[in-house]
Amino acid sequence: MASEIKPIWQRVLNNIGDRFMGWSFEVGGVSLLVWEIMRNTFPPKLDGEETWRNMYKVGVKSFPIVVVTALLVGAIMVIQSGMYIEQYGAYGLLGWGAGYSVFREVGPIMIGLMFSGRVGANNTAELGTMKVTDQIDALRALAIDPVRYLVMPRVFTMIVMMFLLVVVGDFVSLLGGAATSQYLLGVDMTLFAWSVITYVSLADFLHGLYKAVAFGFAIAVISCHFGLNTSGGAVGVGRSVNASVVGSAIAIFILDYLITYLDT
Repeated sequence: MASEIKPIWQRVLNNIGDRFMGWSFEVGGVSLLVWEIMRNTFPPKLDGEETWRNMYKVGVKSFPIVVVTALLVGAIMVIQSGMYIEQYGAYGLLGWGAGYSVFREVGPIMIGLMFSGRVGANNTAELGTMKVTDQIDALRALAIDPVRYLVMPRVFTMIVMMFLLVVVGDFVSLLGGAATSQYLLGVDMTLFAWSVITYVSLADFLHGLYKAVAFGFAIAVISCHFGLNTSGGAVGVGRSVNASVVGSAIAIFILDYLITYLDT
């Protein structure tokens, strides 16, 4: 009986050890990439053409989906809080409830998850394809640093565009919330705007922007790490994209918790 149980426990322990070593490898790889990014940041070293190309791909092409997401988020926040507002007749708090939640939590998180699913996954697939087709090795053979040429423009553009998209998304969410309050709940847009201006502070807005910068950096680093460490052909690219999206989502929620805890 003991001889039958022992191999099972061995397999369990081996599986736990393999998982731990795998996670340690990924954390170490991300840490090394962060160090390389910091080393190339002072002074900044960016390829101009690659940076502008990524600006368009990351920011402009993400604008429509972010606007649609933000409109729906603002409308949903008003609908959710509107039930309690109508119950107590506190219509002057409707704008505060929607604006506070959108600025500090819902806006950055929803846009961050959308950003990681669209931009982060695309970035991992692009770098992963370059890796499995030996284009990364070709850059090294030409004495071109892949981190400086490929990673730095992506990190810079993802941080900047995530910041700008959250700013746009916040105000579009307020427009969606104001329209929903007017035509669905019968609360005048002027009262909604007064509530936002009166009760939502600049600190609440800046809190969400801190998160946007942190989310953009995390998505950029994680997506570049998995892309540059892809192996195994097309199947490996698929695995890297999946790992990148999952890792980015986990990083977003961890950073959200830490920033919220430290800023309260």
